[in-house]
Amino acid sequence: MNPEGTQGKCPVMHGGLTSSQPNMRSNQQWWPNQLNLSILHQHDRKTNPMDLGFNYSESFNKIDYNALKKDLHELMTDSQEWWPADYGHYGPFFIRMTWHAAGTYRIGDGRGGAGTGAQRFAPLNSWPDNGNLDKARRLLWPIKQKYGNGISWADLLVLTGIVAIESMGGPVFGFGAGREDIWHPEEDIYWGAEDEWLGDNRYGETRQDLENPLAAVQMGLIYVNPEGPNGNPDPLLSAQDIRETFARMAMNDEETVALTAGGHTFGKAHGAGDANLVGAEPEGASIEEQGFGWANSHGSGKGRDSITSGIEGAWTSNPIEWDNGYFDLLFKYEDSWKLIQSPAGAHQWTPEQQDESDLAPDAEDSSVRVATMMTTADMAMIRDPEYRKISKMFHENPDKFADAFARAWFKLLHRDMGPKSRYLGPDVPDEDLIWQDPVPKGNHHYDVDSVKEAIRNCGLTIPEMVETAWASASTFRGSDYRGGANGARIRLAPQKDWEANKPEQLAKVLSVLEPIASSHKASIADTIVLAGCVAIEMASGMEVPFTPGRGDATEEYTDASSFDVLEPVSCGFRNYLKKNYAVSPEEMMLDKAQLLQLSAPEMTALVGGLRSMGVSSDERGIWKDNFNLDNSFFTTLLDMEVAWTPTGSNSYVANNRKTGEKIRTASRYDLVFGSNSQLRAIAEVYAQDDNKEKFLNDFISVWNKVMNSDLFN
Repeated sequence: MNPEGTQGKCPVMHGGLTSSQPNMRSNQQWWPNQLNLSILHQHDRKTNPMDLGFNYSESFNKIDYNALKKDLHELMTDSQEWWPADYGHYGPFFIRMTWHAAGTYRIGDGRGGAGTGAQRFAPLNSWPDNGNLDKARRLLWPIKQKYGNGISWADLLVLTGIVAIESMGGPVFGFGAGREDIWHPEEDIYWGAEDEWLGDNRYGETRQDLENPLAAVQMGLIYVNPEGPNGNPDPLLSAQDIRETFARMAMNDEETVALTAGGHTFGKAHGAGDANLVGAEPEGASIEEQGFGWANSHGSGKGRDSITSGIEGAWTSNPIEWDNGYFDLLFKYEDSWKLIQSPAGAHQWTPEQQDESDLAPDAEDSSVRVATMMTTADMAMIRDPEYRKISKMFHENPDKFADAFARAWFKLLHRDMGPKSRYLGPDVPDEDLIWQDPVPKGNHHYDVDSVKEAIRNCGLTIPEMVETAWASASTFRGSDYRGGANGARIRLAPQKDWEANKPEQLAKVLSVLEPIASSHKASIADTIVLAGCVAIEMASGMEVPFTPGRGDATEEYTDASSFDVLEPVSCGFRNYLKKNYAVSPEEMMLDKAQLLQLSAPEMTALVGGLRSMGVSSDERGIWKDNFNLDNSFFTTLLDMEVAWTPTGSNSYVANNRKTGEKIRTASRYDLVFGSNSQLRAIAEVYAQDDNKEKFLNDFISVWNKVMNSDLFN
């Protein structure tokens, strides 16, 4: 306020739309259909407070790991008055924190998961399903402060949940560190189109027709609504949601039951009173709350008076001890579970007449005993026929249950880590797991020059060799570090049959390259990449770097069904679109570029170079007769002698402005580099006469980046 008590105009220009400038519109608001390149500019150095030379792996390897785990163990029972531990043990609370950090992973695009510490930022830090986890992270702050750069928030959030299980006698399979923190929200992740919490405008005609790449059933939930679909307490309908959602998070039925039962062996849900008494989430809370949210005016607002999910009660009679109590109670009372409402009004289930020995302790006073409960999602574990079979097997075989839970928990927390070569620390399991996409070590010591000479004389064309190398390497996803050229899975099902990979052409190329690889004791994976490099050298007259050492994966260690999600339905770099989608081709190209960890200039250089060498799904991307690597794509695209006319949703024709003669055809992937102002600015740089050599160097540099993106050693 100014001295006169009236609000003056803000004396500074802000960087974006804020409450102090409600009439200021962003470019995206002025032109909502504008192609937004911001996903290619995420997490640059300007937001990162760490020194340029900081190496997290080196820093982690210097900490006293055993001391860190000891401190975490001690924290479990060090109850703080400002947020007291249920039953005097924070273990269940931290398990939920860890689960919700990792549980956002989805197989559709590999995004989400615990790999970046994103739970610290919006929207995840303020999702309804993450209620009160702000307190869990704040409880960890003294430990993070103590160990500093030696442990990232991302790793700490995962390790804490593992230690929590260990501290309560639960089974632990291992831990791999190596997750590096981000420093601002992951705005490139699509969480759904809904504009309200718990909205579910994400389905087609059936409940299984969930919009890709989403996995959660409602906006702001990690998995499913525990009360049932949209709060409908029908266990069989809940089972449908659970199966679809967990499958999209890389879990089969057995893993789903193990995780549900194992997670609900510990702790309680919180719904002690009216949910309307809970205040704003952290991102909406006032400045004096200092990052805390969900202020609760019911009773003390904490402990037994906490309100989080709205469901109230413990699942077992021993909430801080690993046992078989979850299945014991689920089956013991299977004919007498009745539907009730919690004090917060949520649907839940409780036995009609529960034996006193099966009651749970009160969260604050163990001398007080209270009824246990199950959610509708828990009831699905015995009402759905397939889940029931697995639940019965686990109930009768506690050792199998313990092993299945430990493995599924490890998978949940590490699914987005990629190959085991990225794992750090002494607790990394020795066993190779099929979901880690294991690849045998390759040979580094063959004669690369001899292989190159054989490739030059093998009779394959430049486009054939470049396109095959690109098809192999460009499966890489920086979201979960899957795919890539290492392993040469392009020669195995399902990749060898993907339409985008031109199966007939691919079979021809492999039939030529495989004998060359065998005769020179090189891997097929290396030979495919090397052939692409040789082709570029032939097309440019310049030397292309090559790193040997890739291995060849086997069918035995390839989970073919899990690779289905990597199939490119759109690849702008190859001018390929499987069919028309609600999202424009150019938006899909940006998404692909972001998964490949490319910048806008890198994406532009790649498209221009691949086009100049004749890499395209059809004639739309072939604008010249020779296959030289040069900047001709850009000079031709920016040619003012032609005018473009649409001939279909993704097809355009260029006619000479004077004669009307048809000159060439193109796709939206091509034309966006002339229509979008930011991409055109980059294209103009590469079209300049004095930047021909710069273009070649930039293309070769980014080509090398993509070819080596999955070589983590």
